[in-house]
Amino acid sequence: MVPNEKQMERFRTLTQIPGISAHEMRVRDYMKRELSRFCPELVYDNLGSVFGVKKSRRPNAPKLMMGGHMDEVGFIVKQITPKGLIKFFPIGRTWEHVIMAQRVTVYSSITGQGYPGCVASIPPHLLPEDSAKKLLSIDQMLVDIGAASREDVLAAGIRPGDMIVIDGPFVPLFGGAKLLAKAWDNRFGCCLALDVLEEVADEDLGVDLYIGATVQEESGLRGARTAAFTIDPDLSIVFESSAANDNMGDPEELGQQGKGVLLRYIDRTSITHRGIFMYSTRLAEDKGIPFQHFMALGGTDSGEIHTTRSGCPSITVGVPSRYIHTNSSMMTYDDYAAAKAFALAFLRSMDRETYERDILSYSR
Repeated sequence: MVPNEKQMERFRTLTQIPGISAHEMRVRDYMKRELSRFCPELVYDNLGSVFGVKKSRRPNAPKLMMGGHMDEVGFIVKQITPKGLIKFFPIGRTWEHVIMAQRVTVYSSITGQGYPGCVASIPPHLLPEDSAKKLLSIDQMLVDIGAASREDVLAAGIRPGDMIVIDGPFVPLFGGAKLLAKAWDNRFGCCLALDVLEEVADEDLGVDLYIGATVQEESGLRGARTAAFTIDPDLSIVFESSAANDNMGDPEELGQQGKGVLLRYIDRTSITHRGIFMYSTRLAEDKGIPFQHFMALGGTDSGEIHTTRSGCPSITVGVPSRYIHTNSSMMTYDDYAAAKAFALAFLRSMDRETYERDILSYSR
């Protein structure tokens, strides 16, 4: 299975928009434009999260909050050296092994212009043998945009706090069966939210649907906290690109590409509500949707959403992506299709009676 031309263009566009935590403005503009095509009403929190609202015509419909997060991992400008090199600070968790010698773009927050460059690396020819075998820490690395002095960098409009994004072009592999790009964590969730909304745009659902994307997930699930407080949902589905663990070929490892959607039962920030988890696995089985039980050492927006106000049953639904938090993460389209099929099945099956009987009853 491969994406169609329209889907391919959405993937390409969303993965290539730069947007780290607190710098999601460009991603949000795209999401606002696409959400407004199907939702006359948009809601925001004051940090920048945005959700389209599709109200049910049925009385007392539960609120379902559904979506991903806009931000990707990256860096900000920390200091500018007299020679015009840039010291940088990580936003989100990025492994030092994958940073050296990468191409990057530094974005001026004054002009909006992006300046290409690279992470400076000293060739091994110029290092003592013992130093050449050691990994540099991020605070020892520099970004070089070709400037000759600090004054050149300042004249370009670059200041401390400005965004730095590692370049990672969108490349379909084997006709689109697999998809290589930066930022699948979590433009996957943004793409899926828009695809799902477009699919149900003309349907009367049994829920009031709030669908979109949060900000600042990679820096501490901050947008999830404020967005959930704003929406006050009854239940939630979080779309998330999760780390595949299948590179070595062990079939027992969690997160196998090509084996279907990931239904997460626990991670560092939440234990999935048993009602919504049991309902989700039964639904996938009944509909013949390939799925995998999944647990993770990290966390997702569910970590904040499930504790909002009096509590919100929430589940993280995802795809296994290889090499996340690098400029070359890889997703399998079959897994994306399974995630979409599951999200649509859940959305179309949910109403007040089902919510109280099959989900909320586990809490009462």
